[in-house]
Amino acid sequence: MNILLHPTYFPSISHFVAMAKAESIAFEMEDNFQKQTNRNRMYIYSPNGIQLLNIPVKHSKEAHQKTKDVKLETAFDWQKQHFKSLEAAYRTSPFFEYYEDTLSPIFTKKHTFLMDLNLQTIEIISKCLGLKLESQKTVEYFHEANDLVDFRALANGKKDTNTFEPYTQVFEEKHGYINNLSILDVLFNEGRFSLDYLKNQELK
Repeated sequence: MNILLHPTYFPSISHFVAMAKAESIAFEMEDNFQKQTNRNRMYIYSPNGIQLLNIPVKHSKEAHQKTKDVKLETAFDWQKQHFKSLEAAYRTSPFFEYYEDTLSPIFTKKHTFLMDLNLQTIEIISKCLGLKLESQKTVEYFHEANDLVDFRALANGKKDTNTFEPYTQVFEEKHGYINNLSILDVLFNEGRFSLDYLKNQELK
């Protein structure tokens, strides 16, 4: 299966289920930026339940700005805030400390563009999972994906209705199982078993 995906910020489990089953991946580079999608946000399981972590971006005066041209807002120390939130959520998970040093550069490196940050999160998570990616980047925008299976809609979390088999989550005794969070939730809870888990899931 050859697939087409939007690079998002620490993508959802459904993104990585698609990637784990794919032979090759094309990352969409030519789309227009859409607010309130996972392009600049992820969802984690915090002590209080589901928590949104949002990346502030610089607003453009152009009506249509390509995602690859969107710059990160540097006036806020959002990286420090996001890492503290991840610590509060996952410090007691089985594998947080195992992956902490591999992930920490994302929260210290100063990227200029959102797209570069998103691609780095995918690269680092793939390395943690042991997922070897054969990937390319699109050079023009197509409404129809042609020879590729189009999973671009997964970037819009509200339209992603995939449900997956439960696994153990840190705060499930308080709030129950929460479906299709950021891939980090699987990684910190399942560790080296994460890739097997992803391969065994089905997408709608």
